[in-house]
This record gives sequence, C-alpha cells and structure tokens, in this order.
Amino acid sequence: MASISIESVSKSFGSTPVLRDTSLEIADGEFVTLLGPSGCGKSTLLRLIAGLETSDSGRVRIGDVDVTTLPPKARDVAMVFQSYALYPHLSVRDNMAVPLRMRRLSALQRLPVLGRFVPGSRDIARGIAADVDRTADLLDIAALLDRKPGQLSGGQRQRVAVGRAMVREPAAFLMDEPLSNLDARLRVHMRTEIAQLHRTLATTFVYVTHDQSEAMTMSDRVAVMLGGRLLQVDTPERIYHQPDTVAVAEFIGSPRINLVDGTYDGQAVRTESGGVPITLPMAAGQPVRIGFRCEAASLTDPGRGRLRGEVAHVENLGSDLLVHVRCAGSATPVVVRMPAGSRVAVRGEHVGVDTGPAPLAFGPDGGRIGAVATGVVQARPSAGASAAAPAHPPVPANATPLLQPASTAPRHARA
Repeated sequence: MASISIESVSKSFGSTPVLRDTSLEIADGEFVTLLGPSGCGKSTLLRLIAGLETSDSGRVRIGDVDVTTLPPKARDVAMVFQSYALYPHLSVRDNMAVPLRMRRLSALQRLPVLGRFVPGSRDIARGIAADVDRTADLLDIAALLDRKPGQLSGGQRQRVAVGRAMVREPAAFLMDEPLSNLDARLRVHMRTEIAQLHRTLATTFVYVTHDQSEAMTMSDRVAVMLGGRLLQVDTPERIYHQPDTVAVAEFIGSPRINLVDGTYDGQAVRTESGGVPITLPMAAGQPVRIGFRCEAASLTDPGRGRLRGEVAHVENLGSDLLVHVRCAGSATPVVVRMPAGSRVAVRGEHVGVDTGPAPLAFGPDGGRIGAVATGVVQARPSAGASAAAPAHPPVPANATPLLQPASTAPRHARA
C-alpha cells in the first residue's frame, strides 16, 4: 500500500497540451476516481502514474519514492486496461501467472524447456501456482483457469484482468475504464464488486471513467477534469451538492442541473421569468446564474412560483416523472422531478417552479459565489474503515460475487 503524490505535472503531445500544471494527493488506501469527458487528460494522468508516459514537467511520488524517471516495472503498481489486455494464446491460469513469473523467475528459469531444470525453479513455480489458485478462489474464477480468453464472457475476462493485477499484491491499482466494454446490467454489478474489492484489500485505487455513476458510487473522492485541468477534488456528496464551478455542476447529475440567468438586486436574483430570493456577498447589478437540481424543484401555481414557465414535455419513468418547463432566461427547459402518481402536467400548461430552499449561485467567471475552492492537492487522512462508505446499487439476485470467502487472504488484507 502507498500514497500517490502528483506535483505540478504538465504534458503535451506536440503542440497540444493535455495536462496543465496538475497536482493531486491520494492517501494510502484511498479510492480516487478521475472523472471527465473524452480528451480531458484523465487516462494520460493515469499512464503517467504507471510510467507508461513521461511528463514534460513536474514530479510523481509513490509512497516515499520519487518515481518520475523510473520504468513501470519499478513502480509496484498494477494496471487494469479497458481492453483487458489478456494474452489470447495463454490459459487463464497462465495469464494470471505472467506478472509473477516475470518478477520471481530469472531469464534462464523462464526458458520453455530448460527453465524447469534450473535449481529453485520448481519451488518458485509451486509458489506462483498457489498464489494464482488463491486469487482465483477469491474472484470465483477457479473453474475458468484452464480456459482461453476467447472462451470467456466479457464479465469473466474482466475478472481475469482484475485477478492478474491482484495476484502480485501491488502498492496501488490503476484502472482505466475497466467496465466500459460490459453491458449495463453487468456494469452495475461489477462496480459494486470493485468497491467491495477495495474495502477488502485496503489498497490505493486510482480509477478512470467518464461515467459519473461509477465515480459517485465507488469513490472516496472524485477528481473532476476538463481541458487538462483538475476542476474540483472532493467527496461525491460535495461534488454533487456543492460544485465549485458551473462546469462541475453541469457535468455531474442526470438530468443536468437547472441554470437560469439573472441579475442580483441585493435581495434576489431577478430573471426574465421571475425572481429567486437569495443573499450574496456581492454588489447589486451584477449578472448571476442560479442553479438548482431537479429533485429540489417543485411545481406550483404560476402566481406563486419563483419562476414561471410553460410545460414543454413530460417524461414518465415509472418510478417518477420528469417535467420539462420552458422558462425565459434558461437556455434549456427547467426539469422538475416529481414522484410517481403526481398529477401529470399537460403540455402547454402554464406553471410556477419553486427552486427549493438552497439554490446555488454562479458568477460571470463560472465560479460558485461564496464557495471556497476545494483545491486539487489535499488528500483524506486515511481511507480506513472510519470513512463513510458510499452507497452502492443492489446486486442482482443471480449475479456471482467478485470476491469469495477464502481461508487464506492476501498479506495486506484487513483482519
């Protein structure tokens, strides 16, 4: 186990900057997700930690060691790729054994025929086989050890890829969108099991994804990236409810946060469709964007709502309703989430919208007014058992757990 420190790292490919003066501290045993759209630099940052890319400036530390110039094999990290990267001609057993053979056997001992006759080779091979069997039992893939990757389903291949990384007991796990090739049902199940794997191993996890559901349900902290910069690093709860910028607020949440433009008059933000009472630490007459989530909003009579508009569309999701209200001052319809069984608003009906008790306010620069930036470098003191566990979706009844009970746990597993 080890902490990871990224200090003022920059990276460009030719004349295109990919990372811009990026700093981040990840505590020992913490689960941090790098979240952002394609091209934001999250995978490049992960590859810099792994040593698969070199930075133009800045430093990377793993534990107490400066690994900026060290090759990947000297960094004691394990990476799980989006494409699984399994050797198609090797069995599951041999795929999982590859990192152990490369570390424990000499070049002579790895020779196909003669290697087994080199002194010590058989004892080392027995130790490797035992470690592979133990990890396969934990991941419930023991029955697959003699199969080839082409004979496995997507979920099984993902388990093998995780097992290959897990078997060598690295200081940190680096995962680059490992669930993106799975179907939706299996993704929901696997993200729950990866979170359980992290709790069991108590090892540092750095996870890359563009899927906010994965980031919000698995992480101790989420690092939101855009344009090669870290915009906000914080807990999932604060990222959602207290975004530092409009960009973070818009990226997190589905449906997206409602934003309405207006002007602050000292007591409220006046918009073309009404006014939202709020006290802000700023002079009157300045432009302000009011933000509020769909679950905080509610519909009311046109004369009583803080905003007024016309119903443009109603989505019936079964469990609840999403009512889209076209309000002046908002570039897109305001969305209001209503419980199932509510009176269905009619398209074209004039309604009032209440923004909820605590709307957010963003200034002309896109920053949240009154917000203190959560920064980009501070890590949690520890990701131990005292940290609040994120909520996880239920596991399908017919799903196989990623971790299985075993009599022998990894050296670094919790008691």
